[in-house]
Amino acid sequence: MAVIMQVDFPHKDVWGKEMANQMKELAHSITKEPGFIWKFWTESKTDEMAGGIYMFDSRENAENYLKMHSERLKEFGYSDIRGKVFEINEELSKICKAPF
Repeated sequence: MAVIMQVDFPHKDVWGKEMANQMKELAHSITKEPGFIWKFWTESKTDEMAGGIYMFDSRENAENYLKMHSERLKEFGYSDIRGKVFEINEELSKICKAPF
């Protein structure tokens, strides 16, 4: 069963187009992760936060990615990384036009 994963962390570096230019290689690598379906990249310059909303094909794949990604972010110098995996209520989500 597909799951949604939310990740965020404090971020004070680049935003918008500059972030997109710097993170393209990382974005392409994420698409090759086991069970990956899609990701919305999130950023809030006002709150100095960045992260993403992901969809994976299973909780196991999402949790494995979250563990690996959290370690990678720590290597990049980030801390206070928050991540949660949620099951999806597909019936209600389809009514609300979720991108399945």
